[in-house]
Amino acid sequence: MTRFLEATRERFLMAIAAALPPERFIELHFFSPIRQGGVESGVAVIAAHPEVVAPPILADAPPAEDEDIAPNEEEAPDEDARPRRYTVYAAKYRLTLKGVERGRWECSVVAEADAPLVTVETVVRGVLRRSGDADEPERMLGDEAREFVLAASAHLSR
Repeated sequence: MTRFLEATRERFLMAIAAALPPERFIELHFFSPIRQGGVESGVAVIAAHPEVVAPPILADAPPAEDEDIAPNEEEAPDEDARPRRYTVYAAKYRLTLKGVERGRWECSVVAEADAPLVTVETVVRGVLRRSGDADEPERMLGDEAREFVLAASAHLSR
């Protein structure tokens, strides 16, 4: 069941989804917004699957000759020994609430790190400590965020 979000949180999630494909979401951590001097700002930390870039297809390249090359198992890295790495993003918004620029919205989503998933929790704790906020950030799993984005997109297209 899709939960309801506050209008600004919904807008923030949709802006994140516009910058980062929702199918890559693993988890999102939304921190409490701060209102100061007629401006509201908010931060989120996002863990996402790394972007998959397909290798280019070269039409003129000769076919690979796999028969002559035997894989050397001793030199191959052990994939299971290393923790899987994910891309950690920082998302920020700024909404002007008062004044001549009332309603102005700015949002950015920036890749900050390539790290194991456990590192995301460390980043979240660090942001929480620096902000001095007593409230825990709201955690949204990737499936929940995708469901919400899909429902909101369907509603907007009507």
